[in-house]
Amino acid sequence: MRTPRLKPVGGARPKGDTVPMTIAVQSDVGFFSTLFQSIAADLAMIMDAEVSFGQPRVDRETERRAGADQVHISFRFLVHHDGKDHHGSALVPLADAITLAGHLMMMGPEDLEEARQATDLDRTMKEAMLEVGNFIAGAIDAVIRTWYPAGATCRSVGCQGVRADVRPAFPYEEGDPIVVGATEAKVASNPPYTIIVQLPPPPG
Repeated sequence: MRTPRLKPVGGARPKGDTVPMTIAVQSDVGFFSTLFQSIAADLAMIMDAEVSFGQPRVDRETERRAGADQVHISFRFLVHHDGKDHHGSALVPLADAITLAGHLMMMGPEDLEEARQATDLDRTMKEAMLEVGNFIAGAIDAVIRTWYPAGATCRSVGCQGVRADVRPAFPYEEGDPIVVGATEAKVASNPPYTIIVQLPPPPG
């Protein structure tokens, strides 16, 4: 995953541009609160490290949200229901995605701190990132039926580096509503960061 070679997709949000949005409905807020609890619990279990997420801010928007100020990893997922695919993404800053993967690899504190500075990831780190994506998708799958209709499933469809202020790439019709949940996350003694999960609202 050589991040500097990844091509921007979707373009940066123009400065000063205001995105129309509506207040998230109560079911959105409840779902994302449960979702972030599910992700934190699953990650803490597999990494044997303390993982905490704050109270989410949830909005319905009309474009994908970009990760600001720095390169992010987009953990992409697919929700399938009633013969249709619905796509989404969990955006995590690169250094913090490396932290999640490094804990999964049982790296020591010094090695992990050095790894957090990397921009060119080796094969082992890439594979660990893919595994992190699988766990995030699994956490979504565990709760998606509290928001989507019964029978919905979620699975990981890979991850991708995304430049700062560039919207993540996944199938999406521009202008359609998309629900964006963001919260502050903290892993062990590392600095807090913002994780952004976005997914089209339930059909109907």
